[in-house]
Amino acid sequence: MSENTGGADEARPEAAADAEPATGDSPARPAPAGNPPAHPAPAGSPPADAAPAGNPSAGAAGPQQGAHTGRPAWQPQHHPQQPRPWGPPPPRPPAKPSWATVVRPAEAAPVRTATLVAVLASGLAAALLLADGMGPGLLLAVLPAVVAAYVAARAAGRTARPWTLAWVIGCIALLAIPALRDSAWPSTLAILAALLLGALALHGSRTWPGVFLSPFGFLDSTVSGVGWVLKGLRSHGGVGKDRWLPVAKAAAVAVALLVLFGALFASADAAFADLLGGLIPDVSVEGGPIRFMLFVLGVVIAIAAARTAAAPLRWDRIRTAPGKPRSRVEWALPLIVLNLLFAGFNAVQLAVLFGGYDKVLESTGLTYAEYARQGFWQLLWATLLTLAVIALALRWAPRSGAGDRRFVRIVLGILCALTLVVVAAALRRMDLYVDAYGLTRLRVSVAAMELWLGLVIVLIMAAGVFGARWLPRAVAGSAAAAVLAFGLLSPDGMVAERNVARFDKDRKIDLAYFQSLSADAVPALDRLPEPQRSCALYGINDDMSGAGDVPWYALSMGEYRARQILRERPVTVSYEECSRMGAFGSRVEY
Repeated sequence: MSENTGGADEARPEAAADAEPATGDSPARPAPAGNPPAHPAPAGSPPADAAPAGNPSAGAAGPQQGAHTGRPAWQPQHHPQQPRPWGPPPPRPPAKPSWATVVRPAEAAPVRTATLVAVLASGLAAALLLADGMGPGLLLAVLPAVVAAYVAARAAGRTARPWTLAWVIGCIALLAIPALRDSAWPSTLAILAALLLGALALHGSRTWPGVFLSPFGFLDSTVSGVGWVLKGLRSHGGVGKDRWLPVAKAAAVAVALLVLFGALFASADAAFADLLGGLIPDVSVEGGPIRFMLFVLGVVIAIAAARTAAAPLRWDRIRTAPGKPRSRVEWALPLIVLNLLFAGFNAVQLAVLFGGYDKVLESTGLTYAEYARQGFWQLLWATLLTLAVIALALRWAPRSGAGDRRFVRIVLGILCALTLVVVAAALRRMDLYVDAYGLTRLRVSVAAMELWLGLVIVLIMAAGVFGARWLPRAVAGSAAAAVLAFGLLSPDGMVAERNVARFDKDRKIDLAYFQSLSADAVPALDRLPEPQRSCALYGINDDMSGAGDVPWYALSMGEYRARQILRERPVTVSYEECSRMGAFGSRVEY
């Protein structure tokens, strides 16, 4: 895009160079006697007093040399398009607005009564269901906040699009992971991924800045949302008694009837009393401060979601300027050298794969497990750095035409394809490592991350063919899908399954590591023979016994199954015997 210079630098028409002055005088103004012109006019330049082309009368209408014009005849003429030295400065271009101004949201629509009710319900659900732990109660506490956001979005005139519906469904599915798995680390990842998808659904972001910055929009909505809700409460304060009093009376009567008849039925039947006691949260004075904090947290989260849905920050308006394009040689030479290095490394990997590992181990002096362990972490970092190289290469890529775009696609496409081979080599190294030492949480986590990085590279290759407009949302969606699959597959269960299979194969087992696993590992560990079974389950059994009875809204499916198994087949080996078998020794995971 060229700048608008106002015509000051445009070339004058050639006809002006041949134009004669209207008077018969010489076009050159005589210099003072004895002083030659300081800056002689170049050959072919138009006379100083020549009339513009197409307007020969302009020169005749102007003052003649020697005529009285109110200023000395030697004073230089100023071009009308040039500013006078003593005149006012030219107007400055308008300042570029800051990013905070660019992303500022529109005015939020007034708060509806349904939004206020949903916000209150979210706070009450958080206070009643989350004090004893996460489980199905987390999803039940979040659903009122989803309703509050939906009502606020409808009041603002916003409609759901296909991507928005996909984000909402994914968010709810991720929040179901704590209800299925007892392990805390996949549940934590699921909650963080649900936060990302919820932010994308509420903001409608499509670009890279929008994907990265949308979760931070909740911070702004938390501050502005409190004032928004208070304003809505004041506006709803004038509601007459004829509207809220019947509702309050009906709610009071309903609560009284539930308490009266519930107490009668509970005293009449012990089974019904047990069922009722399990369904109703146990609210005690000791847990009052925690429940109050959870109530405030639930209300604040629901307010932030509703305020964001009503008037989201417009992160997609942030524009990042592309880098200065480089020439083909300057841009491509480092990447071609890197491609050759990748090709050489991959050739060695293929030779080792088809030629066997024995020759490599003999030549390197490494053991089977050492060869696998030393390579995986380096290959993981190589994959991460390759993604950074691709991002920087796209920023400074030549883009003068279709030929440059095709050239960039070829060079980066080769790099992506070679990186996929590196990903496969890293996963093969991890498989060798697990065969030698067994599967752990860390190993399954980094292997899952390597698989996701490979998927990102595939998405980048597809974007080079079909266009990259959808790439930010696709990468975010793939990350959330990977976290969801990770939680559904139960990583603690996978660790236990792999180690039990290894014990069946070579009778090697690390009983000390099982003490740190969650209840998700119990079904696999239950297949071990005694006394290994009881020693593997000793730590998990102690943790669940110490927790006591857990209410249904805080009990995950994994813990429910583990309690059933240990109730049917309890731990029978003593602590001393398990200690002699090394079940409580210290270990370092890597």
